[in-house]
Amino acid sequence: MNINTIYSYYLLIFTAGLLTVSGCSNLCTEKNNPQDPEQMAKQNNEMLFPKGELLPGQWFSQKAYLHPLLARDQNNEFALGVVTFEPGARTHWHTHPKGQVLIVTAGEGFYQEKGKPARRIKKGDVMNIPENVMHWHGASASAELVHIAITNYKGDQNVVWNEPVTDQQYNEVNN
Repeated sequence: MNINTIYSYYLLIFTAGLLTVSGCSNLCTEKNNPQDPEQMAKQNNEMLFPKGELLPGQWFSQKAYLHPLLARDQNNEFALGVVTFEPGARTHWHTHPKGQVLIVTAGEGFYQEKGKPARRIKKGDVMNIPENVMHWHGASASAELVHIAITNYKGDQNVVWNEPVTDQQYNEVNN
């Protein structure tokens, strides 16, 4: 090996080391440190999907929004969407003739089947709702709830709406 090759080799190693150190000075600052609790909270609170359009008040108490992700088509016998409930918002009692799956992506709230105790739900929870089970779901009184809803169709129907969840019923689960 001649001296120029050795010199080039050391220059390459030095340059790579310098680039690594200078690049790390931007990536490894406290502001961008993935272990920084504030940065982690900010990343966890960023919405994956837009809030969507306000849902009709005839099926929801207070404000809830839908961002459709996938409509039923020849390949899929389900609809997929993101529902955002403002604090205190909830569905009316309802059933799904072919079931529904909820995947909570942010916030906290409740899921309740008729005649059973309500379950507190939070980010990461998955609810597999059987067909024709009367239920409601929505945000807690103090936090919004965001979930992905996968709603199956039976024929042309995917939901049967019923009466509103009363304030008394809702307040009982928020205590």
